[in-house]
Amino acid sequence: MNYERWLAVARGDQPADVALRGGRVVDVATGEVRDADVAWVDGLIAGVGSGLDAREIVRVTDCLIAPGLVDAHVHIESSLATPAGYAETVSPHGTTTVIADPHEIANVAGADGVSYMLACGDDLPVSIRCMLPACVPATALATSGATLTAGALLALADQPGVCGLGEFMNVPGTVAGDPDCLAKLKAFRAAVVDGHAPALQGRALQAYTGAGPRSDHECTTPAEVVEKLRAGMHIWLREGTAARNLLALLPAITPATSHRCGFCTDDLHPAELLDAGHMDHLVRLAIGSGLPWMTALQMATLNPCQFYGLRDRGLVAPGRRADLIVFGEPTDFRVSQVWQHGRLVARDGVYTGPRIPARPLPAALRGAVRVSLPDESRFRVAAGDGATLLAIGLVPGQLLTRAVRLPARVVNGSAEADPARDLAKLAVFERHTGSGRAGLGFVQGLGLRRGALAGTIAHDAHNLVVAGMDDASMLTAARAVMADGGGLAAASGDAVLARLPLPVGGLMSDAPMTAIRGSMDALCAAAVRLGACENPWMPLSFLSLEVIPELRLTDRGLVDVTRFALVPGVATT
Repeated sequence: MNYERWLAVARGDQPADVALRGGRVVDVATGEVRDADVAWVDGLIAGVGSGLDAREIVRVTDCLIAPGLVDAHVHIESSLATPAGYAETVSPHGTTTVIADPHEIANVAGADGVSYMLACGDDLPVSIRCMLPACVPATALATSGATLTAGALLALADQPGVCGLGEFMNVPGTVAGDPDCLAKLKAFRAAVVDGHAPALQGRALQAYTGAGPRSDHECTTPAEVVEKLRAGMHIWLREGTAARNLLALLPAITPATSHRCGFCTDDLHPAELLDAGHMDHLVRLAIGSGLPWMTALQMATLNPCQFYGLRDRGLVAPGRRADLIVFGEPTDFRVSQVWQHGRLVARDGVYTGPRIPARPLPAALRGAVRVSLPDESRFRVAAGDGATLLAIGLVPGQLLTRAVRLPARVVNGSAEADPARDLAKLAVFERHTGSGRAGLGFVQGLGLRRGALAGTIAHDAHNLVVAGMDDASMLTAARAVMADGGGLAAASGDAVLARLPLPVGGLMSDAPMTAIRGSMDALCAAAVRLGACENPWMPLSFLSLEVIPELRLTDRGLVDVTRFALVPGVATT
C-alpha cells in the first residue's frame, strides 16, 4: 500500500481511482443507512461521504452499497471445481471473501494439498482465507492419504492467507485430553480455532470449547445454538446441499445474539450454486423468514470478519478493502454490482473479471485410486440364516444418521441388498496406499431400486465409496471411478450410465462450473432412473464421515460414532 498516495486521496488533495456516486451506504457497524459516495485508491476505501473526486465515476443512483458477503465456513472442494472455477461462480452473487477449510484435499495430499489451495487463491475474484485442517485424518477409525501433525500445521501457519486452525472434529479426543489433540490446540492457543461439535452439550461442551474451539456450524436446533453461545462459541447458521439448518435456527437469532452469529454454506454442489446462488441466497432466505435485513447483512459481513480477525474488510469505511456490493430493494436482495479489492468482477449476476488459468498440479494431486477389485467377491458380506444387520439410516436433509437394526436378507450365505426395504449394500475401499482394506455394510434411505453409485468424494478420508443393489453393478461403478483417476459414476449391471472424472485429487475438476454441473445433472438423472432420491451424491459422500453421529462406515469397518468404536455390522441369533 502506498500510504502517501492513499492519505492524499483521503484528505481530498488527489482524486481517487474510482467513486460510486449517488448511492446510500449500509453501515453494518451502526445499523444506519445514509446518503454517501464511496471512493477508493489501490483497492482501499479512501472516503465515504459527499463531493468525492475520482478519475472514474460510477453512478449507482438510489442503490444501496454494502460490504461484500463472507462465507464463514466452506469446503471449496465440495463444489467439485478448482478454486478458480469456484470463485468465478460465487463472485456474481456478492461473495468477496470465503473462509475455506481445505481438509478435503489435505486428507488426500497433506501439506501439498493445502499449499496448492493457498497458491490458487492468488488474484482470484474472491479472497480465499484458509483455516488449516486440524484433523487429518479425522480419527484413527479411517485411513486418509496423509497425516498433519501439530508440527506440520505450524510449518504452514505463516503462509499468506492462513487465518487459524480449522474445524476440530475429534470431539471425544479433545474432551478426553488425547495427546495429539492437545498438541495441536496448544500450538494454536493464541489463534482462531474453529469447532465442529454436533449435538454436544453439558460439561463435555464446556470442556471442548474451553480447550480452544470457539465456533460451530453443526447446530440443528435453536436450543443447541443458545447453549453453545452460552459456552462462548460463535455460531454459523449453515445452509448447504446436504444440511439445511438455517431456517430452523433463526428463532435463536435475537438483537442480543445476532452479533455472535453468521452464515456458512459448508458444502454446496454445482446445481445449487448456479441455480439458487451463494451467500446472497442465504441472506434472502433469512430476510424472507422474518430476520431484519440489516441483521442479515451484519451476519453475512462484519460478524465473520471480526471473528476471523479480518480487520481490513467487512465495513464500508476508510482503510478497508473496496470489497463492495451494490443492490436495490433490500428485502429482495439482488446484487447488481460486485467490486472486489476495487475491481468490478460481476454485474447483474454475470462474472466480468479475467479468466484464471489452471495451475499445474503437483504429483500428489493427480487423482490416483489405488484399489484392486478383481471380481465381485470383494463385495460379499458373509451371513448365516437369521442374521441381523446394523445398518446406517439416513435422516432426510441432515448429516446426522441413525442406527437401524433389521433382519438380513440372506442368499447363499451372503447378506444382500433389499430394494423392498430401501436397503443398499455399502462398501468403502482404502484408495490412498493400496492396502486392500475395505469396510462392508448397509445403508437405508438412498432410494435405490437397482444398480450402483460410486465415488472418491467420501468425507473426510475420501476413500472409494460404493452403494448398490447388486455386486455386479457395484463392481462396474467402482471400476469406472478407478479408470478416471477419481470421480463419480453410476452403473447398472456392466453398463456405466453416467460419470464425472475428478482428476484433481479425486475431488475436483478444472472444467468450468457449467460443464461440471452438466455432468452432475446426468449423474443425478441416472441415479433417479435407478430409483434413488433426487441427489444421492451428497448423502453418499458423508456415509463414511466417522465424526457425525450415529453410525458410519469407513475402510476399517462400521463405526458407532456415539462411542467412537468399531462395531459388527452383522450379528447371528
